[in-house]
Amino acid sequence: MRICPKCGLPLEACICKELEKEKEKITISSVKRSYGKIVTVIEGIKADTKEIAKKLKKQLACGGTVKENVIELQGDHKKKAKEILVKLGFREENISIV
Repeated sequence: MRICPKCGLPLEACICKELEKEKEKITISSVKRSYGKIVTVIEGIKADTKEIAKKLKKQLACGGTVKENVIELQGDHKKKAKEILVKLGFREENISIV
């Protein structure tokens, strides 16, 4: 049985990731890129950004990438991205749309 180094609980019962999600301050904004394309930028997620980006891209049916722990989604998806992040366990009060 493997033990979590942070909380000392077995990995099956570990709640460290859930606690991290509740504390994170997330900012969602839109940026206009070359050729007038709009990109939704999600900053402030520290844990498992690639997996979260994969889920967002699948549910929003768009392309995207992760660069330096910043998620970039093709298109303007600010409101929908916030809804999905709340469903993934992030606190709504900690997510701000700019």
